[in-house]
Amino acid sequence: MKLYFNKDALPDSISSDFNNLNKLNEQQFHRLIEILFQFLLEPKEAERFMQQLSEFAAEHGMSAAPLKNLMKSVLLVPQGALKKNLTAEQMRDDLLTLGLNQDKAAHFSQQWGENCAALSRRAVGQTLLVNQLVDMEWKFGVTVGTSEIQKVGNIFLQLKLVVRKGNSTENVYMELTLPQFYNFLHEMERAKASMECFS
Repeated sequence: MKLYFNKDALPDSISSDFNNLNKLNEQQFHRLIEILFQFLLEPKEAERFMQQLSEFAAEHGMSAAPLKNLMKSVLLVPQGALKKNLTAEQMRDDLLTLGLNQDKAAHFSQQWGENCAALSRRAVGQTLLVNQLVDMEWKFGVTVGTSEIQKVGNIFLQLKLVVRKGNSTENVYMELTLPQFYNFLHEMERAKASMECFS
């Protein structure tokens, strides 16, 4: 089956999981999708997500373990869609291809459309926290003596970046020529402009 969110082979269980979603009534499905999007927007709240699924299962006379496994399959879709930057229409097409009925696919894709921007902002924020710049030092210099005559008088910049990697910091050293520095500066300005778009 051709899907937008994933080009790789999917587990066989995924189509049966989506068919099982069709067995839920409209109110149950809407509540389950609400729980799902709350978790996607606050992924650090995994414990609360599991608790809500257990409560949902108990409230509707279901077994919690199969419901949690079903939701793992369902989570593959928005996570893949976020990486591929899918539209609500593409999301709906994928859900229909996976076997979800028309009304439920429409509701899910509507929720995707409403939450997609917030999910993208959260993903960008998480990406930027991976190697967070903590401090920076720089020195300009001019080459005054070398065995190569054409390099005399060249301007260079030495950078020391302090980057946070997990719980520790790491020093990263760079030496740039003046054209490389201007290119670096231009890229930083573009990154700043992109970040301002998301805030």
